[in-house]
Amino acid sequence: MSDQNGGSSEPEHEEPIIRDKRRIDPETGKVRQPEGEQKADDAGEHDLAHEELVDVGPAENQEEGPILSDDDLDILSGQTTAEQLAAERLADLQRVTAEYANYRKRTEANREIERERAVGDAVKGLIPVLDDLERAEKHGDLGEGSAFFTIAAKLRTAVERLGLTPYGEKGEPFDPQIHEAIFQQPTPGVTADTVAEVVETGYRLGSTTVRVAKVVVAVPA
Repeated sequence: MSDQNGGSSEPEHEEPIIRDKRRIDPETGKVRQPEGEQKADDAGEHDLAHEELVDVGPAENQEEGPILSDDDLDILSGQTTAEQLAAERLADLQRVTAEYANYRKRTEANREIERERAVGDAVKGLIPVLDDLERAEKHGDLGEGSAFFTIAAKLRTAVERLGLTPYGEKGEPFDPQIHEAIFQQPTPGVTADTVAEVVETGYRLGSTTVRVAKVVVAVPA
């Protein structure tokens, strides 16, 4: 039956919806995954990707493990054996020991030089007094048993304990390194330069010459 407009009065029917629930896809031959499980898998993959993108913070905030030296890494990699490492450590120890021994030797040598220098500065002020005692002795003013004789003996003993020793004797060979010639005297019978007279006694302090001896030299005529 038709209405006045010429249209059909019968109700319209919707097309049936057909869902293919077959487990095997007939076209590809692969196993289909249910729609609910597919969404869950997609959500899991999204969460996993999100977790991988999470910033774990700077490296210094992470817990640090034990730090290995280059030698330890070489041992672990097989490039260096324990025997080789022990030999290297022994060589380093021997080198440090030798350097320390040399340092001690230099220090002791410098200490002895400084000691001689300090004592030398002190005894230089006593040398003129020793010269006066020597002149007094030559003139007979230091007779044995007198008060000045005892004082002179004590003073000479004290300076000898400090290491000050006199040198310069009549008749010994002349040495320009330790003698100062104030006069040359040609002497018959002399074949080599010889000390004829000691005008001023020389003094040594250890290996250091504090004052050279002033002498008269007898030379061949």
